[in-house]
Amino acid sequence: MRLTCIVDDAVQRSSPFWGEHGIAFLIEAEGKRVLFDTGQSGTVLLRNLKLLDVDPATIDALAISHAHYDHTGGLADLLKHLRPGAPLYAHPDLFRERFSRREGKTEAAGFSMAQEELAEQVKLELSSAPQEIVSGVWTTGGISERPEQDGSSDYHLMRDGDELVPDIYRDDMALALHTADYLVLLCGCCHAGLLNTLAHVECLCERPIAVIAGGLHLTSATDDDLRHIGDVLSAMPALQRVYPNHCSGEAAFVALTQILGPSVVRPCPAGTVLEF
Repeated sequence: MRLTCIVDDAVQRSSPFWGEHGIAFLIEAEGKRVLFDTGQSGTVLLRNLKLLDVDPATIDALAISHAHYDHTGGLADLLKHLRPGAPLYAHPDLFRERFSRREGKTEAAGFSMAQEELAEQVKLELSSAPQEIVSGVWTTGGISERPEQDGSSDYHLMRDGDELVPDIYRDDMALALHTADYLVLLCGCCHAGLLNTLAHVECLCERPIAVIAGGLHLTSATDDDLRHIGDVLSAMPALQRVYPNHCSGEAAFVALTQILGPSVVRPCPAGTVLEF
């Protein structure tokens, strides 16, 4: 199994890849290709795929972690090159309107395509339950049990009838990648909370989690939050590597490195290739 970071806020030094605030990963397993999220723009996504010599027509399936524009913004351009009828896996709440409100200004921040429009181009596989995308690659489904701190931001809103209310990120999900002996947890933004996501996956799967990668949404975490998360991670006997990127935040990267060590916590900018 191979995991390649296609889009991230950062790029490898002296790299030809472009970066932007967003995330996309290519998963290659059992001869199949799955694209997880599409970054913020088709411009960056398609350029970086071309640099990797990946023809979008060879992508077998898509998975979307949640509705926000930095995870779905590249989809419209990608569809022009994607094989018609390819399956797209997501939570049913993906199409709820989302907004961002900062300094009194409210802007759309969610999925830009109507469900009916998208359904004409891809096969929508919407479910709150876990789904197998290709052999060994599963969605987590919705993460409803959240006793630990979630990955929320006070400026994120969603439409509820005629009102805008704080977003509860019902659509947030991650991917569980099954190897022979362990799991790789791949996160988009982890709005449900990293520890809640870990607990959810541990209840679903018998294999231990050895690798965590992707956006962990720890930018607003306090020092106490980061110490608690680090302590929980350090107590996971099978954990070998953590690859935070996108919305994880530099403070979280430093804090987790101090707790877990630099051999465990590694950067994961655009262009990073991980093999399992």
